[in-house]
Amino acid sequence: MPKQVTAVLSVALLAAAALTACGEGGQRSGANQITVWTEENLGDRMAVQNQIIAEFTRKTGIKVKLVGVGEDQFSQTVTAAAAADDLPDVIGALPLASVRELEADDLLDTETPGRIVDRLGRDSFSPRALELDSSGGRLLAVPSDGWAQLLLYRKDLFARAGLAPPDTYEALEAAAAKLNAGGVAGITLAVAPKDTFTAQSFEHVALANGCQLVDNSGNVVLDSPQCVRAFDFYAKLAKNYSVKGKQDVDSTRATYFSGKAAMMIWSSFILDELAGLRKDALPSCAECRSDPEWLARNTGVVTALKGPDAGAPAQYGEIVSWAVLRDAATEPAARFVTYMMNEGYERWIGMAPEGKFPTRRGFADKWDKLPAGVDSRKPLSAVYPAGVLDALRESPDTFARWGIPQGQGKLVGATMGELPVPKALSQVVDGSLTPQAAAAQAKKDVETIKRGIRQ
Repeated sequence: MPKQVTAVLSVALLAAAALTACGEGGQRSGANQITVWTEENLGDRMAVQNQIIAEFTRKTGIKVKLVGVGEDQFSQTVTAAAAADDLPDVIGALPLASVRELEADDLLDTETPGRIVDRLGRDSFSPRALELDSSGGRLLAVPSDGWAQLLLYRKDLFARAGLAPPDTYEALEAAAAKLNAGGVAGITLAVAPKDTFTAQSFEHVALANGCQLVDNSGNVVLDSPQCVRAFDFYAKLAKNYSVKGKQDVDSTRATYFSGKAAMMIWSSFILDELAGLRKDALPSCAECRSDPEWLARNTGVVTALKGPDAGAPAQYGEIVSWAVLRDAATEPAARFVTYMMNEGYERWIGMAPEGKFPTRRGFADKWDKLPAGVDSRKPLSAVYPAGVLDALRESPDTFARWGIPQGQGKLVGATMGELPVPKALSQVVDGSLTPQAAAAQAKKDVETIKRGIRQ
């Protein structure tokens, strides 16, 4: 039986009260007005969404009240709104774990998303994106777009050394060993135990070897042979070929941007920075000083990676989706999501094309021509070669995630909060745990977290 929301934090009640007091709660208003929450809550992105909404209202007569909600406040805010019977009709830009959280609390309309996708054309969507948003044969939400974890590498150094692209464990380790010389690290790799980025980077490598967080019954399986090998492989790279110390999201980027590393794992959000389009994160290599795009032109991209124990390549990726909530004004909510995924879609993904790979194939050719960047803006196609952009466009079809296909979204969210895997991984890197012991410790810690989640 679906679980209901039964416990509410006082801080969450205050959050819901504040939303209602400001006239921005989720009160449903009938056939001609809906309330939409969005996690794309930055000022410039709210402005774009409001422009699309104004156009939608002119064409349909349906009014939309848009409310920005921070990702870190989502769980407590939605819990409070559910308790107060003040849920929105639609929520946009929802990560996969949040969709599963809403499913677990029986807050989703699980009929409307399928109708929206069928109306738009199911074959126009990435099959993998639909799969990640499905449960028990039903579509939980409409997959909108995604960002990918990537392995970036210096094409010039690889060509000089006669190395193949690092798309397997074997090729990656061989390249890291050969290029770790002359003041350049073979790879710069996150190992900071309290950094979510370390968790994402390791999951990317672990998924490539078939390592899973849980099995189909929900049992934690981080001590599997595939996971032990992933712990061992990642730690070996970090110990032998990466920069010393607790490298994190910022230091890995800085090392690669300075030309001091041959490879790096980072998200696709780095693509505009790598091209010199953000003043607060500019490449600083010697060649970059006179040519800000030099590093981008000399960087290759591997999307899906393959380990020796895996049947197929895989990569960490995040799909964000439009969810229609239970008891919503169904028809106007469906019309709104359909509009955002069709007439408004190019402007939606254009808010940050480097982190919004389209899940609809009909928009793939438009995506790489949309301007990216902050201080300077330029289409990705003006910087990156066609082969790189093709790989990025196709990457949602190889996305994988721990716990999501098994319906364990709440557990995924909780582990990202407590970070037991980066903690165990860091201990392998510093030599205080073996890979086997780290995998066992991570399993035990995740099992403890799982028992503490409200059922």
